[in-house]
Amino acid sequence: MDVRRLDLLRELAERGSITAVSVATHRTPSAVSQQLKVLEREAGMPLTERSGRGIVLTSAGHALARSAVDVSVALERASALWDEFRNHPSGEVSLVTFPTAGQMLLPGALQDLATVPGLVVRCTDLDPELADFPALTADYDIVLAHTMRGQIAWGGRGLRVLPLMTEPLDVGLPLGHRLAERPFLTPDDVIDETWLGVPAGFPFERILHEIEQIVGRRATVTQRFSDMHVVEAFITAGLGIALVPRYTSGGSQAARLVLKPLLGVDAERQIVALMRPDIAERLAVRTVADALLSHATRVQAAHAPAARPG
Repeated sequence: MDVRRLDLLRELAERGSITAVSVATHRTPSAVSQQLKVLEREAGMPLTERSGRGIVLTSAGHALARSAVDVSVALERASALWDEFRNHPSGEVSLVTFPTAGQMLLPGALQDLATVPGLVVRCTDLDPELADFPALTADYDIVLAHTMRGQIAWGGRGLRVLPLMTEPLDVGLPLGHRLAERPFLTPDDVIDETWLGVPAGFPFERILHEIEQIVGRRATVTQRFSDMHVVEAFITAGLGIALVPRYTSGGSQAARLVLKPLLGVDAERQIVALMRPDIAERLAVRTVADALLSHATRVQAAHAPAARPG
């Protein structure tokens, strides 16, 4: 079987429609359909079937699509082995991030990678709450993703997951706030404050709900924002308190923003790099991933004195 046709079947399994595959592979829909029909003849059994106005994979199609992943991994591994012999992690690596991870990790990592000849890293960012992080691995080599502890949105997707760091979420207060001198805060301390929340369904909302459940009454949320820079501006203006990522907080407001650890609540987020398993074999991709992990480790070490009390 032709490896390129196997790749088309895999793309169909991941993207769900001929149209989406055609856009991603820069082919016409009819060309994609024709190649899949050729693959069906080579396989000797139906790989797709009609479902409404579109097509879906048969059980045989799903099995062959999974084998296409194994083939791609083997090919990329062989290519990476050759690159290792040459000590040459060259090529272009595409990366997408959510804004705060990009702010925290990318400048330092790309500075480290600037000395690697022939390695080009192309970066962009997307709204972290509107993006389906695992789906983005079909279009980007590395996807920086985050989730709250216990909510693994990429589980069962067959992706390579590189844990980068655990980032605490602290309570952000303005200077002079009545709680600003406390070494740490508890749900009872903050439940009656005016809160700045996130839009409904965003991950940070779960922590505020947990605070409400522990204390047994509702918090007052006056404004909801997805952009942390807006949240921090409202905090420093004295318009409320909010949950703020410890390592990426501050910006231009750093001198007027006080962060306090929140005890009794699992207020942390996990930051990881997601990659398709074949893409993760590329030496260039592994080189970028290693730089991200190295810089994430340095970021955490730099904040070690501010670690949460035991």
